[in-house]
Amino acid sequence: MSTIVVKNLSKVYKVAVKKPGIKGTLNHFFNRTYREIQAVKNVSFTIDSGEIVGFLGANGAGKTTTLKMLTGLIHPSTGEIKIVGYVPFRRQPQFLTKMSLVMGQKQQLLWDLPALDSLRINAAVYQIPEQIFQKRLKELAEMLSIEEQLTQPVRKLSLGQRMKAELLAALLHHPQVLFLDEPTLGLDVNAQAAVRDFLREYNQRYQATILLTSHYMADITALCKRVLLIHEGQLIYDGSLEKLVEKFAPYREVKLELAETVSSEKLAIYGEIESIQGQEVRFLVQQEKLTATIAQILAQLQVIDLNITDPPIEEIIGRLFQSGNV
Repeated sequence: MSTIVVKNLSKVYKVAVKKPGIKGTLNHFFNRTYREIQAVKNVSFTIDSGEIVGFLGANGAGKTTTLKMLTGLIHPSTGEIKIVGYVPFRRQPQFLTKMSLVMGQKQQLLWDLPALDSLRINAAVYQIPEQIFQKRLKELAEMLSIEEQLTQPVRKLSLGQRMKAELLAALLHHPQVLFLDEPTLGLDVNAQAAVRDFLREYNQRYQATILLTSHYMADITALCKRVLLIHEGQLIYDGSLEKLVEKFAPYREVKLELAETVSSEKLAIYGEIESIQGQEVRFLVQQEKLTATIAQILAQLQVIDLNITDPPIEEIIGRLFQSGNV
């Protein structure tokens, strides 16, 4: 059963155009002109109950605009959206109890109060009975390992602790659908891992549907088997993460440790150089040239160690957008 259904979704913004100078200001005041910016263009996809799906794209690609339409924060220009059977922009109370949005750069907790006070406010808003509130609070706090920090003012919590508290607040009403926009933004490696572990456990325990955007590709690779890739407002890929690599990265990464330093000019004949650090070199080599290139390297260079892997997913997507090969 599809929890999220999106059909031909588009969003067009009208932006006022103003020329410089006094004349431009007067014209802008009395005879304002506009230009249209299409942030999202005919996007369609479905997400089934219990799926964790990654939503990828460069800055300005349309990810956050799409999330805001899915959660009812902004009205789409055209197209249809159904989230657990509801139309988001109508913002019906029943719909609001079934979804939650967490944005890494925004916060809902009151800065000067203990997180527990904000959680009690959320419980009142969602009309959660005291007994159920206490049960969910205990369960989620244990999963997030944040029991002791809930009585401290939010301003005294670390960034990682605040994000855990934000997640707890967002999940207190047990939403069926969770939209996450950069939930690990700015967190250190340990805090990122803790948030990922929690989201995985929460999904497995409650079969919640999760749509996740992140610039940290470790979030995507750790949690998502399926990804949506958006570019300039258009959905250009919907499928498995593994097949994304196969489709857009027909090359392998070759890591070398050499017995002596070799100039970049001499190394460039073997492939595209990613980095050189002393005697350690990273190449990108086309898949069809890999066997011949490795034979050439072993014959012509003094190799101490050699390793061949798939390139990191973030490099694949970065190269994809930089080249315009979409």
